[in-house]
Amino acid sequence: MALHALHGETMGTNWSVRLIASPREDLHALHALIQAELDRVVAQMSTWETESDISRFNRAQAGHWQVLPDAFFTVLRCALDIAEASEGAFDPTVGPLVGLWGFGAHAQSRAVPDDDRRDSTRQQVGWRRLVLDADHRRLLQPGGVQLDLSAIAKGHAVDAVAEALRAHGLAAALVEVGGELFGYGRKPDGERWRVLIESSPDEEEAAGLEPRIAVIDDLAVATSGDRWHWFEQAGERYTHTLDPRTGKPVSSARAAVTVLAPTAMEADGWATALTVLGADAGLALAERRGIAARFVVREGDTLAERASSRFASHLAA
Repeated sequence: MALHALHGETMGTNWSVRLIASPREDLHALHALIQAELDRVVAQMSTWETESDISRFNRAQAGHWQVLPDAFFTVLRCALDIAEASEGAFDPTVGPLVGLWGFGAHAQSRAVPDDDRRDSTRQQVGWRRLVLDADHRRLLQPGGVQLDLSAIAKGHAVDAVAEALRAHGLAAALVEVGGELFGYGRKPDGERWRVLIESSPDEEEAAGLEPRIAVIDDLAVATSGDRWHWFEQAGERYTHTLDPRTGKPVSSARAAVTVLAPTAMEADGWATALTVLGADAGLALAERRGIAARFVVREGDTLAERASSRFASHLAA
C-alpha cells in the first residue's frame, strides 16, 4: 500500500485528500469520485449557484414546500440542532445579514450599515421561522427566509468525500476542504493521522503559544477565525462571522475557535456557534456538551489559549 495525494478546487477554495491505496489504484477515477461528491454539495447548498436547491428555496414564495435531497436535509437538521443548543448563536437563516455586511454570494457594499438597515434586516433572520417536515423531508418557505449554510456545508462536504472513499474500499484517508478536516484509518506505518491546529501561525508563534497537534482517527477538525474574511472601517475591524442575535460581526477579540468532533459537519457548525458565543459562554457550553474546543483570544497585542477539558484528550503526547 502507498500514500497518494490528490488536489482540486471547490466552493471558492481548495481541497486535498491524502489516501492509502494500492500503487495500482486508478487515481484519475478517485479524483473524479471526489470531485463528483463536492459538486453534488455545491448543486444542493451553494448560494452562489442560481439553480441550486438552496437558491430555489430562497426565492420561493411564502407557503411553498420544497422537498430536500437527503444531504441537504441532513445538513439543515444538524444546523437547526446547533441553533437550538446555542440559543441562536448559530442560525442558518443568517443570509440577509451576511449580505448586508458585504460578505457572501449576495454581498452589498463592504461597509458598516446604519442601525435602521441592520435592524430591519434582522427581522428577516430567525431559525425558529423554519418548518422542517421530517416525515416527508421537506421545508416550508414562510416568506422572505434566506438560508445560508456556508458555515456548515463545507464540513458536510468533507464527510461526504470520506464516506465515498470508504465505500470505494479505501481503508485510510485524510480529507481537507478549505481547512476543515476528517481523518480515518492508519497510514502504512500503522500511525494515525496527525494535524497541526493553528489559527494564525505568525501571531501564535509571536505570542509563544505551544504548537498543538491533534491525533485523528474517525475524527474531524474545523476552525473558525477572523483572519480570512474581514474589512476595516474607521480603525475598527469587522469579520465575516455574524452574531444573528445582534446583527453585528463578532468581536475580533476571539481570534479563532477550533472544534474536534465525530463529523466535520458538526465541527464546522459548532466552531461558528462557539465563535459567536465567545470564550466565556462558549467554553461553558462546550463543557456542558462535552465538546472538544480550543479558543485563541486576543488580549491586547498578544494571543492567549483557552480550551475545554475534552480538547486535551485528542492531542499528541
